[in-house]
Amino acid sequence: FGSSTHSGSISAPFAFLPSIVAMFGICSQKKLATEPEEAQVQEEPQIQARDSKRSLDRDQTIHQHGIRTQADASVPAEKALEKLKEGNLRFVEGKPLDRSFDSSARAALAQFGQNPFATIIGCADSRCPLEILFDVQPGDVFVLRNAGNTCTHAEGSLVGSVEYSVGHLHTQLVLVLGHTKCGAIAGATGLALSSSAKSEKSSLDKLLTGLGPVALQAKAELQPGASTEEIAAHAVKVNVFHTIEKLLTYSKVIREKVSNGEVVVQGAIYDIV
Repeated sequence: FGSSTHSGSISAPFAFLPSIVAMFGICSQKKLATEPEEAQVQEEPQIQARDSKRSLDRDQTIHQHGIRTQADASVPAEKALEKLKEGNLRFVEGKPLDRSFDSSARAALAQFGQNPFATIIGCADSRCPLEILFDVQPGDVFVLRNAGNTCTHAEGSLVGSVEYSVGHLHTQLVLVLGHTKCGAIAGATGLALSSSAKSEKSSLDKLLTGLGPVALQAKAELQPGASTEEIAAHAVKVNVFHTIEKLLTYSKVIREKVSNGEVVVQGAIYDIV
């Protein structure tokens, strides 16, 4: 694997995704309690007309049922990566696709089943909403998130979930996405570099301890005297490689699919600043 810090793309296997350049507001559609009931009744025909138009627009998409389902073909890894790049660019430019996820879309997914075009392993950090970062909708990506986008234990549900996605759901791209200023990596780095005795008292302690080798490797790759903050920043990148390595080590299923060219595992870093 190589690395790239070119802003604006997700070049294999590493890139710093563009920073946020626009803010998106999410407004509630609920009426205020003080509004008269008649106002809601008057809105009903408009809502029905709007939903009908959206259903018509969905019928004109490339998907057989207006949204990605098992009726559609699987997406090759190279094309899947391109779709993620395009979606991320729309997010950065503040130009998400004009679409909605209404009752007809939910019904299609429920009836015909999911068929995501990519699997993404990301951090549970609330600043990294993957579907928004890649401008996708329900049914498009199979998402797995935990603190630190990590895979430190073979028996964890993350490995089995990825096996399910590349096996049963036939996704051909697995993207491991880290992000700058990761709290889990910062905590693990501080713990690994601490001279005090370490005791695992909680599941969080075990998670941070499991990331210790990542922090120590990051330190070893930097010049002597690097600060804890510098080590933690570099550990974000090291951790993505670490997760990829562990995923392939722990899963024979995934390892064989990668070896046979059926699945591609990529890495990327999202710069939240």
